[in-house]
This record gives sequence, C-alpha cells and structure tokens, in this order.
Amino acid sequence: MAEKVILHCDLNNFFASVECVRHPEWKVRPVAVCGSVKERHGICLAKNYPAKKYGIRTGDTVIDVLKKCPDAILAEPHYEEYEKYSRLTQAIYEEYTDRIEPFGCDESWLDVTNSYHLFGQSPAQVADMLRQQVYYETGLTISVGVSFNKIFAKLGSDYKKPDATTVITPDNFKQILFPLDVGDMMYVGKTTREALYGMGIRTIG
Repeated sequence: MAEKVILHCDLNNFFASVECVRHPEWKVRPVAVCGSVKERHGICLAKNYPAKKYGIRTGDTVIDVLKKCPDAILAEPHYEEYEKYSRLTQAIYEEYTDRIEPFGCDESWLDVTNSYHLFGQSPAQVADMLRQQVYYETGLTISVGVSFNKIFAKLGSDYKKPDATTVITPDNFKQILFPLDVGDMMYVGKTTREALYGMGIRTIG
C-alpha cells in the first residue's frame, strides 16, 4: 500500500491578507482586522506581519492594539469577501484533487496520494505549484505542510510562514517536530499546555 501524501494548506493571516489585497497600499503598514472599530470595544480578529512586529495578537482589544501601535490601521471585517476568497482557493485546490477536507475558511487538507504525480515529480513540487497558483490568482499566500498524515501536515504548514513549503517525512519528523513546544500541537490550548508543563512535558518529543 502506497504511503499517503497529505497537504495542509493554510492561508496566511487570512482576514488581514484579504484586506491588504483590497487595499494594496496597506501591505507594508500594520493592519489589524477588528470588530466594533467605531466603538473601540471590539477585539483583534486577525493581523498582518507588520502588526505582529508590534506585538499585536489575535484577541487583543482595539484599545490594546492602539496602545501597542498608535498608527495601526484598524480594518472592519468584510465576511462576504473572506467567503469569496475562501471559495476561490478551494476551487484551485479542486484542480489537484477531489479529496479535500476544509478546516475552517482558511485551512484545508488535500489528499494527493493518487494525483500528485499528474502535476509534479514530487509532493513538494506540487505544494510549490499550489503556492504560486494561489498567489497568482488571488494575491494571497499560503503555507503548505506535506506529510504522510493530517496532523504532521498541519504542523508542517505552521512550521514556516509565510508562503513556505515544509516536508515532514518518516525520516525527519523527529528532527523537525520533537523540539517544538507542546502547545504547537493541535487542540492543545493554553489550559492544556499549562497542565502538560506542570507534568514536565514541554516539547512534542
């Protein structure tokens, strides 16, 4: 039986990236997509990489965002636009496989076990093709994890951002994943991370 080939495609800073595509002049400026911008009591739903450099995080209040970066652009969310761009990227994925599992509006697993050879010599090459096509057709970037199961593929897409391909194989997964913080695992939130830390478990390894 052939080893599975799973891609996990993650749209980088999705809401903020869509707003920057809609407003190209914002790309080099710190942008935070926030609810209730006018009332100044909403929270940050997404931020771009320039905003991250100021320490702005998802979940920060609008007031906290402005404290960290008074010049930040506060963008109101446009969910219909996010749905449109999500559909556009899904349509691109469907060109490569019909075995797609969305995970929210900005992430998807693609099982290309039986189809990657139709597009490239290796799964990594297909992942690079996907990244280029998504950017060319939408202006958005994706990070792609390539692996033999869904969990490792998702860890791969998180490993290097933005606009990167990370390949995790049976030969290198310990080297890549074991040093990572245990909080990088799927479904390990703040509370679980603290509990694991309390048991002396600090890394995935």
